[in-house]
Amino acid sequence: MTQSTLHVAIIMDGNGRWADRRGLPRFAGHRSGERALRGVTKAASRQGIGTLTVYAFSADNWKRPPAEVRALMFLLETHLAKEMDMCRENGVRLSVIGRRDRIPEGARLAIEEAERITRGGSQLHLRLAVDYSSRDALVEASKCLANDGDRSRFAAELDSPDVDLLIRTGGEKRLSDFLLWECAYAELYFTPVLWPDFNEDDLTEALADYSKRQRRFGGLIEKADPRLAAGV
Repeated sequence: MTQSTLHVAIIMDGNGRWADRRGLPRFAGHRSGERALRGVTKAASRQGIGTLTVYAFSADNWKRPPAEVRALMFLLETHLAKEMDMCRENGVRLSVIGRRDRIPEGARLAIEEAERITRGGSQLHLRLAVDYSSRDALVEASKCLANDGDRSRFAAELDSPDVDLLIRTGGEKRLSDFLLWECAYAELYFTPVLWPDFNEDDLTEALADYSKRQRRFGGLIEKADPRLAAGV
């Protein structure tokens, strides 16, 4: 099966608030968010999505309390160890974008192993943004072009496909330094649903809304995205 080119990006927001509302420690919210990611990943390949990029840990998240950061890095390491076989069996290629020099060794080795084991996946490309800053990515890409670059070369240096649909959970309505170049013409979808509660029905609703959008890219009106025909 040919992999779809539809690129959906998700800012997974609301884990801490989900836990706070239940009188639980914040880590419980992150753990529930991990389960939500597993479900959405499985749903994405059934919904006509070719690439799913999720914001797991931003470069600014290092400002959080050290105990929470350690817990998040541990969760990343254990999540990758648990999910790599599922990804391989379901044709999911897993890769991580962002810096790696600040990631603890255990998590970094888990990233490398997961990428190695799943590199043949052709059903869905799941990208985790970890220690990621879009502004930093743009600065690094510009360094490689000197003074003779154009848009296509700049995009090639970023090595990141344009986003078709950007979903943010948790009720916030901002991009938070996530895929700024790639979201230049993305359709934006904001939902009050906190990430741990986000499921396949919510993803289906977002895709249905996207399918009704008229994407013009500065030109004339285009028809609904045909890449969703089989998924929605």
